[in-house]
Amino acid sequence: MPGSTDERRPLDEAPADLELANQLGAPVKLADFAGRIVVLFFYPKDDTPGCTIEGREFRDLHDEFLAHDCVVLGVSVDPVESHRAFAEKHGFPFQLLADTDGRLAAIFGVLRDGMAERATFVIGPQGRIRHAFRGVNPRGHAQQVLNFVRSLRQSQAMLGG
Repeated sequence: MPGSTDERRPLDEAPADLELANQLGAPVKLADFAGRIVVLFFYPKDDTPGCTIEGREFRDLHDEFLAHDCVVLGVSVDPVESHRAFAEKHGFPFQLLADTDGRLAAIFGVLRDGMAERATFVIGPQGRIRHAFRGVNPRGHAQQVLNFVRSLRQSQAMLGG
């Protein structure tokens, strides 16, 4: 079945030039964040229990992600208006990207039945995917991702890059 998770193939580099609108309708590309770590978390639907837990936890740790020069981006197939309401209701300081046609989710192999499954990708400063978290449990996930980002930054510091 096209777009099912059974067709996952390893993705080495993030699609830098695919443009999506954020919750304010502004265009965003991963290329906009070149040189920074990007946490790209896919979630099924705005303002549902699990997605709200996950979003709030990323919100609560947002300053710590920023301290590691890390951008957090949420992605679902919901439209801009839904993202705007979701972000405002919960005070999300990060951007939510509207992947309304599921193209980005399909590229990352997380599109199932027209929705993004819960998965997070950590993209390194050069645009290479450094880690994929699949089968995510929303509670505690943001901390798990932050721990990985910290270890990635420590490795880069040790290697002088």
